[in-house]
Formats: sequence, C-alpha cells, structure tokens
Amino acid sequence: MDYGTWPRLFVVDVEGNGGQPPDLVEVAAIPVVNGSPVPSFARSTLLRPPNPITPFATRVHHITNRDVAAAPTWEQAGPQVHADLEGVWICAHAAHVDYGVLLRHMPHWKPAGVIDTLRLARATYPKAGRYSLDALIELTAIDLASVPGQRHRAAYDAHATALLLIALAGHYDTWDALLAAAVPPGMPGAPQPANPECEEPTLW
Repeated sequence: MDYGTWPRLFVVDVEGNGGQPPDLVEVAAIPVVNGSPVPSFARSTLLRPPNPITPFATRVHHITNRDVAAAPTWEQAGPQVHADLEGVWICAHAAHVDYGVLLRHMPHWKPAGVIDTLRLARATYPKAGRYSLDALIELTAIDLASVPGQRHRAAYDAHATALLLIALAGHYDTWDALLAAAVPPGMPGAPQPANPECEEPTLW
C-alpha cells in the first residue's frame, strides 16, 4: 500500500449524551498523512448539549454535565467542525453511527467518502470472531501506550482507530482495493456497480 496516494482523510469519533437520538458532547478528528496519524493537527471539542448527559452515558465516557457546563454549544462549535470535515474522507469504527450523528447535526455536510474499520476488519480477518475496537487492537498488537487520554473519549478512540486503519490497510495493495472492502454500500465514496448499459452488446 502506497499511503502517499491517499486523499485527505480524518479519523473521527463522537460521544453523545445518551439521548435517542443523541446530542453531541464531544467530537474529535485526527488526520492521517503518509500512513501515520498526526496528533499535532488533531481537533477535539467538548460540547454543551441541549439536554443533560444521562448517567449511563457518563458511565461509558466519564463526561459529566459539570465537565461541559462551560463548553460551547453545537451552534457555536459546529461551523468549525463542518469546515474541517467538508469534502474530506472520514473514517470511524462502526462508521454508520458517527456518520449518522454528524450528518444529523450537519444536514448539508458532504464528505468525500466514509471508511468503516469495522467493515474493513471483517473483510481482512473473516474468522476473528470479535470485532470491537478493543478486540481488534489486541488482534493486531497495536501499541496504544503513547496515545494520550483514555478509552471512550473521542480523541483517544479516534487515534486508536487511526492506528487500526493503518494496520488493516497494510493488507491491501491499493487505495481502490481498500475502498472496496471498507466503504459500506450506500455511503459516500462507495464503489459504484458496473453499469450494464456500458457493457459490450451481445447478439442476444
């Protein structure tokens, strides 16, 4: 895999307030350049949701209502997030969740494409059995010792997912081969099926 051929790509992760549908309480995005995440250019933003964070959500990501009391609202921080992610490729683990939440908050957002490391891992390791982020980090022997923060916080999970993406991408020869395995059908960037009308005509 020639990582230098990759277009602009950010690995993203979001944390919610536990509502249905969830309000955002944290968004992180870390760029991947030449096969490596670039923490110095990562963005991570706490957000004050319109509805309180539920106790269940706090138990997962440890973000409390007190933590976000002085944080900006989505209306204040959202335009910068939109600007950062407009027209670029994004990647996430179980990407339909992060993409869906972001799209609900940014209905006019148009990323170049969406890579799902969960889908990619299933294609790469069809017999793995478990495909959680933690299980795949263990399977691929990725060292997270230098990743700042803690699990289930957006910046940490985005960085860990970026390292997983790079490890999985090493099993594919080209960017197009990676996309064929990693982009869920119907999502931006999904390879288009061949158009039967373009095929050579037959006598029948």
